[in-house]
Amino acid sequence: MKLETFFEKFDELADTPNGVKQLRELVMQLAVEGGLVPHLAAEPAVPYASVEDATPINVSDVPENWRVVLLADAIKNRSGNSKLIKGKLHEEPAAGRFQGFSASGADVWCDGYEHEGQAIIISAVGARCGKAFKASGKWSAIANTNITRPEPTLFDFDFAYLVLNNEHFWVRGGSAQPFVKFPPSLDRHFALPPLAEQKRIVAKVDDLMALCDRLALQQQERETRHAALARASLALFADAPTPANLPFLFHPSYAIPPADLRKSILTLAVQGKLVPQDPNDEPAEDSLARNDERRRETARSDHRADEENQPLLSGDDRWDIADTWSWRGLADLVLFVDYRGKTPAKLSSGVRLLTAKNVRKRQINLSPEEFLSESEYHAWMTRGFPKAGDVLFTTEAPMGNAAVVELTERFALAQRVICFQSYGALDPAFLVLQILSDQFQFILDKNGTGVTAKGIKASKLKQLPIAIPPLAEQRRIVAKVEQLMALVDALETQLAASRATAANLLSALVAELTAARVSVPSANGASPSQPGATPQVKGRKHNEG
Repeated sequence: MKLETFFEKFDELADTPNGVKQLRELVMQLAVEGGLVPHLAAEPAVPYASVEDATPINVSDVPENWRVVLLADAIKNRSGNSKLIKGKLHEEPAAGRFQGFSASGADVWCDGYEHEGQAIIISAVGARCGKAFKASGKWSAIANTNITRPEPTLFDFDFAYLVLNNEHFWVRGGSAQPFVKFPPSLDRHFALPPLAEQKRIVAKVDDLMALCDRLALQQQERETRHAALARASLALFADAPTPANLPFLFHPSYAIPPADLRKSILTLAVQGKLVPQDPNDEPAEDSLARNDERRRETARSDHRADEENQPLLSGDDRWDIADTWSWRGLADLVLFVDYRGKTPAKLSSGVRLLTAKNVRKRQINLSPEEFLSESEYHAWMTRGFPKAGDVLFTTEAPMGNAAVVELTERFALAQRVICFQSYGALDPAFLVLQILSDQFQFILDKNGTGVTAKGIKASKLKQLPIAIPPLAEQRRIVAKVEQLMALVDALETQLAASRATAANLLSALVAELTAARVSVPSANGASPSQPGATPQVKGRKHNEG
């Protein structure tokens, strides 16, 4: 890729995901590799006899008027003052105090100074070791720093800063507490451009970094506008959630994050705003009457069912619903088949076992696969048999996942899972939507206990409020949610594909630029240093021993 093409595509490359950050890194890489500005043969090389047969760390092909130097010849370094400890120095400037540099930068002040003039301070220890800071005037460098002074006949100061302010440039050691290994870092060879070219590189880097700053600001402003449009669109749809207003959610000019779309859809669903109420529907109270009769009948022979209705939590623990809906405690509506507690012996084959690890949001995932023996299954499953159409709910780690059972094979339950079996007034799929809504999850979390692994007791879970629309409306809501969630899934796939395409484009361009370097013209217009060419350097072999 030619240099002009790279600059022409700069804005386009910056607009890809994480593009500005990658462009900054690419600019810095091209700066030290000689791929950012033209090489001018008329510019005098630095006064250093190139080291023959040495392999510089920054280029594979050395332009004719560049010189391969040993970094130890071009950079002098010494440690900062280990007796100056950060915690014992001043944190604020004042009259008579001088700037001090720690491993974190210019963040301390000293009563005196030890150095004067320009230098580059290197963070010598810590997670960000290798980070560089410019020092000038009168200053001190304290513990865990290293002072580097580039040789001015070889290094332009600002170009040296570009080279050294790179954590990947330095040889590092340690794991828990990383540190820079300065002798091996400087006992390497580096190809240096003429001083005039170094200055041109610095000027070009400054221009491109300023452009990156502007592009980043433009992206931030655009994202802010899009976020405001997304919030406004969600609010408009919430006020009038009709099919005609669906374009507010799926608009080509901006993308509402799929996670926000899913939350909004569930919120509207449990508030009665997603589908219209139909006066011809059987009232919720009628289905609840049959529900209660069936529960009381069950309670006469099954101690798991409660004959009396659950006491409802306060109105503060509920949300706004349609006038035709009712409230009930969860245990008024479903039978609890609770298999929490001791874990049965597991096998690699047999009758399938489902635990909290298998219950996801609106989905039962069969991985990981665990099984019981036939005899263990019959001995274990004494509290009731779950079946297709039931709802599985996780009480802990994680708390609050729910899904409708669609398996036709036999299966057992264990480990932090409760099975809900409806008495008739509650559609299982609608129950799942309600459990996963932000409104119910808030109440669930409020009534949970524990710190590291929050869970909820069955006695408290039974009292949590459930909103009950007419059964026919519940089924319409479920159908509408399925339709909208499919659109969200398609949107998410489209966005992921778009991001992947953009990222792949940027990666391909970066690979092209870094593999062969940007083609920069020489003084006569030819492209110098083609890959595979023998470096045109002459000089002495440096004694590295």
